[in-house]
Amino acid sequence: MSLSDATLRDLDARLEHCLPALWDLSLKIHGSPELRFEEHQASRWIAELLTAHEHPVEKPLGGLATAFRARAGSQGPQVAILAEYDALPELGHACGHNLIAGAAVGAFLALAPLAEALGGRVDLVGTPAEEGGGGKILLLDAGIFDGVDAAMMFHPFDRDLLAHPALANLWIRMDFSGVPAHAAVAPWDGKSALTACLQTFSLIDSQRVHFRDGVRVHGFILDGGQAVNIIPERASCEFSVRARTLPELERVRAVVERCARAAALALGVEVTLAPRRGYKDLRNNMTLARVFGRHLGLSGRAAREGDDRVGAGSTDMGDISHAVPSIHPWLALVGEGECMCHERAFEKAAGSERGRRTLLDAARALARTAAEFLTDPQLRQGVREEFLRG
Repeated sequence: MSLSDATLRDLDARLEHCLPALWDLSLKIHGSPELRFEEHQASRWIAELLTAHEHPVEKPLGGLATAFRARAGSQGPQVAILAEYDALPELGHACGHNLIAGAAVGAFLALAPLAEALGGRVDLVGTPAEEGGGGKILLLDAGIFDGVDAAMMFHPFDRDLLAHPALANLWIRMDFSGVPAHAAVAPWDGKSALTACLQTFSLIDSQRVHFRDGVRVHGFILDGGQAVNIIPERASCEFSVRARTLPELERVRAVVERCARAAALALGVEVTLAPRRGYKDLRNNMTLARVFGRHLGLSGRAAREGDDRVGAGSTDMGDISHAVPSIHPWLALVGEGECMCHERAFEKAAGSERGRRTLLDAARALARTAAEFLTDPQLRQGVREEFLRG
């Protein structure tokens, strides 16, 4: 059941009315990037805008100081619109989270006054620390998504896609401990932690021929020794391990850990492995994503359903999608192939006029999609059935 013209006009008018405030919010977040779990200004600015529109804000939320929730409607099906607002070290908002926040707030402000009339409930959930902190997972564990029937957000990209894979991932820190010695006078007395660390990289590279398509393993050295004339007593590195499915992630994790232990054994040093919880793969609910695509098309943007020419990263929205039917469409912020997330040019684009237009298009499509979900029982049934099929 499509939305009435009157409802569409009402949603669009409310969104257009608050667009200047949404863009100002987005630019403030863009100009003051904050890292995971430190998004105090961003969450405060969002809360102030919501309060100015007479929407109470629950903050902190789920034990997280920079998480929040605003709610509208009292009964019926429930939709959660998710906002991200953390930045990257040194690169600022090179993932465009300032636009994600602006679009989510805009969709909520357009929908909230209509929630009762639409017969449903709308939550705006502020989710900190997507960049490696897993804020959504912590909120999920705290029960914040209990009772939610669908969750949605958008992400900036270099092309319009209704759905795109996100890889399951985890992180492994490796600390090597050897024996120091004078590197020129008596190198034979030492056991190099750094050499073991470097050999771990080499051994992992040797295993790539055995990785399935979509697997990504990449690392960097945290500590490479103490001085050039000392056999390094300690060395540390961290690896991110990604795969398309959780079973494959566990298989590759075992390979990576085996490589670290083998390198330590060969060099006669000790290694301590410290895995850190990562994210699940993303289950895109195509029944709901296609509704988003139809509404996005009314703004003149024809999104493809997917594109296997482009690689995939990881997001804690993956964990939400295993618990609640979810969509995570991608909207172009730059020309296709011009640049990509986590690049300096993408950070600049996140504060550009095209960023403003993408924010508006995303907010409009999110608001319309959520409204249709709340009013159409057949759509909700189709979304739920697809989710249960896995």
